[in-house]
Amino acid sequence: MKNIEVFLKPNVVMEPLIDRWYAWSHLISPATAAMNIAGRHLTIMESYLMAPELHAEAVLNPKLRGGPFMDIPVERAEEVKVIYEDTLSRQQSVLGFSKAVNKLDKLLKADATGFAMEELYANVPEELKGYVELYYDRNNNGGFRFFEPLLYDSAYYNKSSQSMAFWITDNDHRPFCLSTPRLNDERTLNLEIPFDHAGIDELAKMKRSPKSMEYIKEILGITEDQSALFETFFTTTPPPVYEKYTGDKIRMRYFGHACILVETKDISILVDPLISYYGYHSEVDHFSDEDLPDTIDYVLITHNHQDHILFETLLPLRHKIKNIIVPNTCSGKLQDPDLKLMFNHIGFHNVTSINEMESIKFADAVITGMPFTGEHSDLNILTKACYFVQFGGFKIAFFADSRIMEPQLYAHVQKKLGDIDVIFLGMECDGAPLSWLYGQLLTQKLPRDQDNSRRLSGSDCKKGMSLVNIFNPKEVYVYAMGQEPWVEFISSIKYTDESNPIVQSNKLIEECKSRGIVAERLFGEREILYNK
Repeated sequence: MKNIEVFLKPNVVMEPLIDRWYAWSHLISPATAAMNIAGRHLTIMESYLMAPELHAEAVLNPKLRGGPFMDIPVERAEEVKVIYEDTLSRQQSVLGFSKAVNKLDKLLKADATGFAMEELYANVPEELKGYVELYYDRNNNGGFRFFEPLLYDSAYYNKSSQSMAFWITDNDHRPFCLSTPRLNDERTLNLEIPFDHAGIDELAKMKRSPKSMEYIKEILGITEDQSALFETFFTTTPPPVYEKYTGDKIRMRYFGHACILVETKDISILVDPLISYYGYHSEVDHFSDEDLPDTIDYVLITHNHQDHILFETLLPLRHKIKNIIVPNTCSGKLQDPDLKLMFNHIGFHNVTSINEMESIKFADAVITGMPFTGEHSDLNILTKACYFVQFGGFKIAFFADSRIMEPQLYAHVQKKLGDIDVIFLGMECDGAPLSWLYGQLLTQKLPRDQDNSRRLSGSDCKKGMSLVNIFNPKEVYVYAMGQEPWVEFISSIKYTDESNPIVQSNKLIEECKSRGIVAERLFGEREILYNK
């Protein structure tokens, strides 16, 4: 293959890692990364190293799916110990940051008693001096916010912990991403490159545009020892030719979970990209990246959860994306990192943040950010948006995982936007408790009853039908249910017919149909054409 131009095989996985853990968004933003490395990674590894056989038993129990149990054989415990010790060594400043956050929480609880705070700055832990502003909320409780852009320029943003793992796959199985790091194996190539490395873009382009082996090896810094494995990732066989949509209608394609591609002959909009990238035979029919256009005009991100921001999908698409739209925030709150900052620091320089009821207009289309309530365990999180998209007189709304707790909110929205032709709504209405995703960020552990009451839940039938009653849609699609097999390692979801989200979504679908509304729970792949 020395002077021959080659293509990247369609089933090569590009998995982004941080300290050998699957890279999700809370591992990029410096403050949330520190709390998760200290409170999640080290805690799970310590538990595993104390009793690896208990973890081996736990991962076989369906009731413990998604729990803090490492899916690694007992005989590989020494390799986990190496990752653990490397984390302690590599992340000393980050672990100091995490301890300092906990100290500051205690300081404010003890000393922020309603009097002026200026004298308290002297007692802020050294690791945080100059990075935080102290304040009182309207109930006279002390708190703090980060000057988040400065954290990215500090030792607390550790790009050297970023790497990429590459291998060839023929199935959807992987251990749950939040509880199991990736160990070395003979078929996986690990490259110590950061996520903003230009070689990732050049490699991804080779799925459709061939280059010489020497060219891509030089850009990625492939060594002689890595060459043999690296060369197995390529082929001289060209992929199927992508046929751009040129019709006069609006084409909607469902790619699985919450990922929707909306196209006209002039524009393409991709919502919450989570794509089964890899071209292998599957029992579930699905679109892959082979079905994406050469240029994606707009990517819309609804919220900052790992099943809606997937770097494994986004990094290989980076070279295709003209614009990314994210919910706006600059709160500096620990639990609510700034998505625009995060994307900028991993190589996306075309990011626009949007406020509630703010619009972006182009050609004959409009994208408007809508309020997104619920699914964040009642935490004060602003980085979330539903999206309203209008082509001419045709209107679509993506409500993602919204839990419609106060329908009157959307009655106010309807007065401004009018009725909506097609609604997409997530109905994972039995979400995990607050601590599952946000526990590492809390000042103190919640009592079990409080934790279980504050869940990452979407809408049930009653709440979903409140949207139908307000917006009078012609079609309603339930999506973002995590049912596709390629989503399981991210969501840990596996439903039966008796699972409440299935029961509730079935009820909503039947009620919609009884009113003459087209309704369906999406799964695998789906294509629908609409008139403008």
